[in-house]
Amino acid sequence: MLTFMQTPSGTSVEVLAAMTTVTSAAAPAPIAIESRLAETGDARLHYLISGKGDPVLLLHGYAQTSHMWRPLIAELAKTHTVIAPDLRGFGDSSKPAGGYDKKTMAQDVHALAASLGHKRVAVVGHDIGLMVAYAYAAQFRSEVERIVLMDAFLPGVGDWTTVWLLRDLWHFHFYGKTPLALVEGRERIYFEHFWNDFAADPAHSVSEPDRQFYAAAYAQPGGMRAGFEVFRAFEQDAKDFAGFAQTKLTMPMLVLTGERASGDFLIKQGRLVADQVEGVVVTGSGHWLMDEAREQVVPKIVAFLTC
Repeated sequence: MLTFMQTPSGTSVEVLAAMTTVTSAAAPAPIAIESRLAETGDARLHYLISGKGDPVLLLHGYAQTSHMWRPLIAELAKTHTVIAPDLRGFGDSSKPAGGYDKKTMAQDVHALAASLGHKRVAVVGHDIGLMVAYAYAAQFRSEVERIVLMDAFLPGVGDWTTVWLLRDLWHFHFYGKTPLALVEGRERIYFEHFWNDFAADPAHSVSEPDRQFYAAAYAQPGGMRAGFEVFRAFEQDAKDFAGFAQTKLTMPMLVLTGERASGDFLIKQGRLVADQVEGVVVTGSGHWLMDEAREQVVPKIVAFLTC
C-alpha cells in the first residue's frame, strides 16, 4: 500500500507498507520515504531518504531512476539511513549541459552526502550507478566503509572492450541531434529494448507500472540527452578508471551479477580494482537484478551491509 503525506516543512513523504492484513497491534510500522532536493555545485539532485543509522548511498542505472531502489529501501531503512539520489541528468534531478563522466557524477553524490553530514558511507550501484559508485570509492577511499557493484562493467579496467564493444555496440554511440529526434515521443519504444533484451525473461523483467514511470521520467526536457551523455563519456571514464585502478580499494566489496547478463566478468574486474571482493553470480537472472531476482538480491545486500 502506498500513501502520501506532507511533513511540517512541506516535504513530500511516501509511506511504503507491505500489502498484508494487519492482525496485531504489534505489526511493523510502515517505512516513510522523504523526497528532497539538494544543490551540489552545478547540479541539483533529487533524492529519496529514509531510516536511521549508518548511511548507505544507492545509485541507480540507465533506463531507471532512484525509484528502482524502493524495495531495498524498505529493508535497509530498518537499520540504516538510506539515501537514493536521481543522478545528474536523471529523474527529477537537474540536467546540466555536461559533467556526465562518472568521476564528476560521483562528486555530485559526495557533495550530497556531505551536505547531510555523512563523512563515512556505504555505496551500492547498479549499471551506470556501479560506475559512479566505483568512482566515488576511488576518489574518497577513506570515506567508504563498503561497496556493492551490481551487473554491468567498469570502463578502462582489464579486457573491458569485450563487453562493451562486442555486445549491443550501437547504443553506446547513440547520441546527438538525429538520435534525439528519433526517440522524441518514442522513449518507451527505445527503452523496451533494454528492459526486454537485457532480461533473462522479458515477462519477468521491469514491471509495467515501472516501465511507464521510467519512460515518463526520461521524457522530461533534457532527459534523453542527459542519458545519452553518460555513454558518450565512456572514453573519459576509461581513462579515469585506468588511473584509479593503479591503487586497489581496500574496503570490502560485494559484486552481484546476472548469470544471463555480465556473468562473472564484473567479478573479475572487481578483483582487479579491490583487495577484498566477494562475487556472486545470481542464477537465472539477467541484468535487472532488483526486478528479476529481488528475493535473492535484497537479503544479500542487507546482510553484506550489516556485517
